[in-house]
Amino acid sequence: MRKQKTIVGMDDKQRVCLTRVLSKEERDNYDSFRIYREEGKIVLEPVCQVPEKDHWIYKDPEALALLLKGIKDAEDGKLHNLGSFAKYAKEE
Repeated sequence: MRKQKTIVGMDDKQRVCLTRVLSKEERDNYDSFRIYREEGKIVLEPVCQVPEKDHWIYKDPEALALLLKGIKDAEDGKLHNLGSFAKYAKEE
């Protein structure tokens, strides 16, 4: 992590613009920050927010481990063709 010291001021609504501190990639990737005080400093920590409907996987360590194993197997080319699943599709 690069240490960058930049002085920024607050605007008339007491907001701080992070454009001079964050790269374009960081601005594209981060949209939320946790803010806290530590040893006299104000710290902004980027956070990743997961939609509630997808959060279950992080609450189930076994399911998460299986998911990560499946992703690694796919990356390593350990794939098995199970044929078509068309017969299980429900028409609406």
